[in-house]
Amino acid sequence: MRHSSILIAIDNGQLRRTVKTILLTQGWEVVEASEHTQPVPVAGGHTPDLVIADRCHKESREAFAFTRDVRRLYPAIPIILVAERSSEEQAIAALKAGVNDYIKQPFADDEMVAAVRRCLWDRVTQESSEGSTEASGLMDGHRMVGESQAMCDIKAQLGRVAGTDSTVLITGETGTGKELIAEMIHGQSARRQDPFVCINCAAIPDALLESELFGYERGAFTGALSTRDGLLKQANGGTIFFDEIGDMSLYAQAKVLRAIETKIVCPLGGKRSTTVDIRIIAATNQDLKRLMEEGKFRQDLYFRLNVTRLHLPPLRQRKEDIPLLLTHYLQELNRRFGSEVQGFTEQALTCLIRYEWPGNVRELKNLVEAVMVNHPSRWIDVEDFPELLDHGSQEEVPQQTERDRLLAVLFATNWNKSKAAQQLHWSRMTLYRKIEKYHLVSSPHTVASKRTD
Repeated sequence: MRHSSILIAIDNGQLRRTVKTILLTQGWEVVEASEHTQPVPVAGGHTPDLVIADRCHKESREAFAFTRDVRRLYPAIPIILVAERSSEEQAIAALKAGVNDYIKQPFADDEMVAAVRRCLWDRVTQESSEGSTEASGLMDGHRMVGESQAMCDIKAQLGRVAGTDSTVLITGETGTGKELIAEMIHGQSARRQDPFVCINCAAIPDALLESELFGYERGAFTGALSTRDGLLKQANGGTIFFDEIGDMSLYAQAKVLRAIETKIVCPLGGKRSTTVDIRIIAATNQDLKRLMEEGKFRQDLYFRLNVTRLHLPPLRQRKEDIPLLLTHYLQELNRRFGSEVQGFTEQALTCLIRYEWPGNVRELKNLVEAVMVNHPSRWIDVEDFPELLDHGSQEEVPQQTERDRLLAVLFATNWNKSKAAQQLHWSRMTLYRKIEKYHLVSSPHTVASKRTD
């Protein structure tokens, strides 16, 4: 399966090396273009899936000649512009010239990764709607891994929600994948070819809230050297995602409530209002009902958001998905690192199932990556885990639930029910009753495990 190919058309040598490193660590193929190459060089017999460029200079009359060349030859290729600091006017012009997204310098690695994934995802969903299967491999990073009853219910609910235009409230602990679910709802909706704009509610101070949400006119305040569209207008036609909305102040909540109710945007310093067509998705890891009782969250905003509810269960409540997740991350990281790790020993897998995972799926992924970075052999054992995980899981064994104990033995015996019953000192009928009681289903795609006895 071909990995996503990304063309870097960046003239700044240091910036080009930085972007290249970020992309390679994520497993994407990189093609570099010099100043004098054709707009989109062909690599490996195919054109790239995405272009990242900095070839837009404000002082040049042909500022966006490169963008226009790419757009003319390959209309479907997404383009990300890496803009210089304080270049809002240039960025707006670039968007009008066909750029799909822009990132201002300096930027964090995860900001670049998120922009690339978003653009690739948008292209995949567009091609999928047209019956194309060429880029189906890109879906791996944007799918829910799991076959537990809880995940099956969420997948079914997500399909129904995506087909409507209702407001959605996604709840769940940190690390359960709330932003991924929001992206999937947008990607499967009728709005998938329009923008998906994410707002980190915890990161916007009250003093900047109105300018960020509604934009501003030139001269509206000191430092407003050009007109800028707010995030609500940028999302026009698409979806706006309020991430961690429970962390907003009451002042900010009032502004968001008004925007949701009226869908009217008036930039700071502006005289004309604009109506926007947006779908609202919000997410939080907090108990909004408790916050309402404490006077920290507006009741009217809660009822505006809580039209359709999706709750993501913590990993400790769907531990039967852990082997599937491990297989998924092993395959992904083997590709990224060029390694050949085959799986986990029986003891290691048992340890991972016993652990309670307070950081949820994100913690699991980080653990597997950390182990593989420092693990040279083909099989991962308990000794390779961080001390906290190893010792903590052993201390939890006496309090281990019957369900967790049953899961650990089933996976350790590769679902051989005779061996599992023997290890548990149960009759086969007792084993079957327990499997039925806890709604456990074996999967043909479980992680490879190695017995060490």
